[in-house]
Amino acid sequence: MSLSVYYLLFATILLLAGVATFLVGISKKNKEGDPVYDSRTKSYWSRLSWIYLVVIVLGYVAFFLFITRSP
Repeated sequence: MSLSVYYLLFATILLLAGVATFLVGISKKNKEGDPVYDSRTKSYWSRLSWIYLVVIVLGYVAFFLFITRSP
């Protein structure tokens, strides 16, 4: 099997892990657990979302550059 398949598998797992993290963070049960904590950390979630977005986009760009330029 080619290395490209493994790279694609890894990138897919990474993307699914990021989505799962967000789903846990916005779940109803999580918000019912401690509403004060949720309101206090709203800015943290916003900042974390931007960090995830930037890192994922840069990671995919680096990944595709590596794939297209490798011999």
